[in-house]
Amino acid sequence: MDTSVTQQDKIGQVSSERYHQLVARILQIDEQQTRGRFEIGDAGLEIEPIQPVGGSRPGSDLFGVEASLQRLSDDTRIPVNTLKTLRWVASRWPVEHRQAGVSFGVHKILADIPEDAERWARITKPPLNERTGRHEWTEDAARREVGQKVSNPVSVTEKVTAIHDLARDEQVAASAVTDLLRRPNVAFKAMSDQVARHMVNRAQVDRSVQAAERHQAPARPAIERTRQAAQFLDLIAACSAFVAAVGRTMPTLHGHTFTEQEREVILAQIAKVRATTDWIETAVETGNLSLDEALANLLRGE
Repeated sequence: MDTSVTQQDKIGQVSSERYHQLVARILQIDEQQTRGRFEIGDAGLEIEPIQPVGGSRPGSDLFGVEASLQRLSDDTRIPVNTLKTLRWVASRWPVEHRQAGVSFGVHKILADIPEDAERWARITKPPLNERTGRHEWTEDAARREVGQKVSNPVSVTEKVTAIHDLARDEQVAASAVTDLLRRPNVAFKAMSDQVARHMVNRAQVDRSVQAAERHQAPARPAIERTRQAAQFLDLIAACSAFVAAVGRTMPTLHGHTFTEQEREVILAQIAKVRATTDWIETAVETGNLSLDEALANLLRGE
């Protein structure tokens, strides 16, 4: 290798010039492979055309198709499932609608688009690849088009989906959450979510209850107090959340003139709030937690 090539001129362990030569060759090979896969699929289609949905081709049957493809597999040493896939993809892309420069993998993914016209039109409009600045198809771009999971998540939503997939097992999820909550900024942001905060508080209470229940009867009064304390905290949190939300929102309405319709909507909601606070106050003063039918109907919006 030419020692005059600087590190800035290199990509990996090769010069920039050699790198682009290799890229051109790889693209050429990929194009050849795409043509080869389609040719195999076309051969499978010629031997056994795709049968119409809900029907069959005259003189053919499902078992006959399977036998033909199995024989083709035996004679070509190509796995029968691979032959079935190549045959199906070829059926979705007539020759005139196959796009040069677009990999077979992309054709395969976009084959899931059900309508022929939509599928054939969509492949002619590749999305922008933000990394290269070009409009071009990648397999992940095709997966996004048909709503499949991507291999290399980019957006926050895609990354969260990937994390959820990895954490389907509850033990894995618990271990991951434990590690993440040890990061102060993560814990702070997580606790800004009212539901997440409530679930953490509830889990703490449940653990305390479980620990107390192991001591059986002597601990039962303490268990009940713990449960009531948790419910009391839920009520306080609900009231605090309402006050905080109103406190944040009202200043933003400075100078706003309410229309008649807006007044009606707000006054209806205020009636629900007032009825609810009256219910809470009555329960605190009398210990009676019952909800009369009129109030229940009001809270349901009836």
